Amino acid sequence: MNELLTAVRAGRHHDVPPLVLALDRPGRRSALTELKELRKEVRGWDWQRRDRIRKALLVAGAGCHTGAAGCAAWIGGRDLRDWTRSPYPLILASLTDRDPAWLGDLAHRFAGRAALSEAEYTFVGELTRIARVPLPVTDNLVTGWTELVGAARWRRRTRRPLTEILRDDPHAAVLAPRLFEMAELPPQVDFYDAPDSQDHWPGALSALAEDGVLDRSYLVERCVARLMRGGKSVDQRFFLAVLQRLEATEDEEKSRLRDWTAMAADGIAPVASHAQQVLVRLDARGELPVRELADVSGAVLFRQEKKLVRAQLTLLGKVLRRDSSTAGELLPAVAEAFGHEAIDVQERALKLVARYLPSVVGPDVREQLASAAAQLGPLHRETVTALFGELAEREEAPQAYEEFLPPAPVLRRQDPAPETVAELVEEVAARVKAHASEHWIPASAVLDTSAGITGFERALDGLVRLARSDREELTGSLREALAGVRFVEHGLSVVVASLLGLVSERDRVAWRAKAVVTGSDACAHAALNGVLLDRVWEASEAIAAGRVPFLLATPTWHTGAVGAAELVERLRTYRDLDVRPGPADFAQALLRVRRDSGPERAEAAAAAEALGTGEGDRLAAWIRAEDAVAPVLRHPATTVSRPSGGTWWQRTTSGARQVLVATRERLVVQRDFPEAFHWLGRAQLPRAQECYHWGPERSSHWTATLPGDPETLAAWLMPDLLFAADQGQRGAVGFLPALAESAGEIGGAMHLALAYGLGARHPEDRTAAVDALLVLAARGRLDGAALGRELAILVDRDLVKVNRTADALGTAAATGAYRTVLTVLAAMLPGLLAYEKTPRGLGDLLSVAAECAERCGTGGIEPIAGLAATAGRKGSSQTVRQAARLLATFGEREEQGKAGPESDRKATIGDQINT
Repeated sequence: MNELLTAVRAGRHHDVPPLVLALDRPGRRSALTELKELRKEVRGWDWQRRDRIRKALLVAGAGCHTGAAGCAAWIGGRDLRDWTRSPYPLILASLTDRDPAWLGDLAHRFAGRAALSEAEYTFVGELTRIARVPLPVTDNLVTGWTELVGAARWRRRTRRPLTEILRDDPHAAVLAPRLFEMAELPPQVDFYDAPDSQDHWPGALSALAEDGVLDRSYLVERCVARLMRGGKSVDQRFFLAVLQRLEATEDEEKSRLRDWTAMAADGIAPVASHAQQVLVRLDARGELPVRELADVSGAVLFRQEKKLVRAQLTLLGKVLRRDSSTAGELLPAVAEAFGHEAIDVQERALKLVARYLPSVVGPDVREQLASAAAQLGPLHRETVTALFGELAEREEAPQAYEEFLPPAPVLRRQDPAPETVAELVEEVAARVKAHASEHWIPASAVLDTSAGITGFERALDGLVRLARSDREELTGSLREALAGVRFVEHGLSVVVASLLGLVSERDRVAWRAKAVVTGSDACAHAALNGVLLDRVWEASEAIAAGRVPFLLATPTWHTGAVGAAELVERLRTYRDLDVRPGPADFAQALLRVRRDSGPERAEAAAAAEALGTGEGDRLAAWIRAEDAVAPVLRHPATTVSRPSGGTWWQRTTSGARQVLVATRERLVVQRDFPEAFHWLGRAQLPRAQECYHWGPERSSHWTATLPGDPETLAAWLMPDLLFAADQGQRGAVGFLPALAESAGEIGGAMHLALAYGLGARHPEDRTAAVDALLVLAARGRLDGAALGRELAILVDRDLVKVNRTADALGTAAATGAYRTVLTVLAAMLPGLLAYEKTPRGLGDLLSVAAECAERCGTGGIEPIAGLAATAGRKGSSQTVRQAARLLATFGEREEQGKAGPESDRKATIGDQINT
């Protein structure tokens, strides 16, 4: 036994199996006790020492367990799984004397544990082969199998076909059907939309069904069931691809009529389209009842996908042409399209109703159709009146419009720091472990953002407080809770590692130096991260000294702001305890202090001055100051660069395309603040600079560093928004809602930032910008006309796409903010209507404007320059139709025929924006 433990401590894992086999049952039990103690001890070692013995410890413990359950738990332990080469051959070697039934039990228990990889799948397969028992078909084992199959495709110099691999796999017939039962498909089950390809999972599975390896009817049934159940889009597309390759028979299509109608109504677009095609085939064979068609049509015509809606109207038209007596049942379903946002869809539906209305018997259906037609806008009012006569005239007058905006956000007080060691340790351990489990985080990404800035600040303040009052209990509890965790150089990990004595003086000096950002090419992210990094290192040093009772910069409110009166009281406590504030902590507190207008501001300044300390005098002067930390300069792109008649996609030089904002210097920050803060006080010129601060480490602490200066932060982070719109950088817009909630002044930088966000490439980023827009509108701080002009400038510079902006503004309008959105569009549209070549997406933008105008009216909004000329063009494009629809809401339809000559409509975009 001593020889085994010596080999384990030396990391000689290849020597472990024979040493284990040499022990009898009592000897293994005794050795296991020692190994468990060693495992506890190892958790407190640094990671290099742990790595040297981890594999040997894993193999020895597995071999010494006498119970299958304990052995499975030992092998699956997280702290023993960090290895590069598989340890499972060595584990199998240490288990060669075990009974086959025991090995089979181990295989089933291990297969049910956490997600397995290729190596674990191979291990379980070997166990079952030796034990001569069936392979345990679990979700985790299937995941490991798919990883093994994926690796097998690339083991040769040339890619091996997937179908060939699965045909040769003895377990494919058992494991493949499990894919159709799992809650989510393993990530290795990839496929692509290539109808004739068999070299992906849907093609390979259908080939196995053709070979008889898999039950084809079962796969069809499971595919339909999974498509009915819904789920992740990628999974839905997979099951649809399998189903399409299996080609359901006519009997299978007929027997599942209710399934196809449900998919057409509620499935994702590709699934709904397939179901719709099946319904068309059923109708052609006379197997689609009129009642079923009417029911499903009402749901399909309510969908947003124009292709699906048009296809459904085509199907309805075919049925009505074949048998006009069905009009009484089908026309009410057709009328559902009157509420669709696309004007061409409305017109197609209106034509169908007009053509088959004479076939309708009975007044009830006519009244229902007339009521539905009331949804149509002014452009179709004449046609509706001609169709329904008195029925249309009896429709009630629209009620007075009322704008619906979300409630203006209110400040929420932050919860105090945890008061007990148990509470604090639980919170801190969760955050540190979350950091340690991430694969890669830049050194400057200094905050765990999973719960926002306030949770981090609570934990940081709690560590300072309880380290002063209960240091011994706190360090003991943290050491136990975080045993085996690898600490990183950011966030709470810095403070905890320092508290536990795991940071050398050399590392402390080197790591803290990273907080200071120098050089003209430094980005705002590095500077803001450096501020927090400087704070956490200062907090670590304060904990070591044991004098600081709490942190001054801990936010009072959820935005990160600190109440001025509360900061005065904190400074008073420091003065009474004869404690000197940490420079970084006090500097951050100043940046966060709320400088409210009114008597409260003067009272707080006077109270700070009355403290009679240097910090009190600095706080008083800071509260009374009017300037932002870094005042913002107006961006220079107030006029456009493209000449009249230029094509809308034409690119100017790279420099001319950038629309960014500069900030002025603030000498007091450079003079009185710590060095890590100096970047914030320097003048910053506009520069579109890409950096590595991307992805999940983008954190709320950037906005909480300056919670009262949204204009400054918007200016500094503007390059992120430019890249989000122009190059598709994902996740760069998330800070905008927080800026919109700020109490600071909102001006040109915020409106330009919002314009970029509304034109971001990714929908989730546009959604964040919409949230910010609605917050500003709810607070009465949105200048819609200014935002519209900024959008026109960005479109002119080819930095924002019109169709993306239309999508974002349409989303905002759909929440009930029709008047707000119309105000933005009324300022944006003149510039776009002036182009000689119609910008792509202009029809969608006009559609949003028309919908808003029909909902809220146009009172108080000046007629849009160029609208009548666009509506008067020849043709029936979406742009012309929507322009005519919007023009009708202004009561200017007669102006369509009065548009001036073409040359009169070529006003420069600059003139239009100024108008």
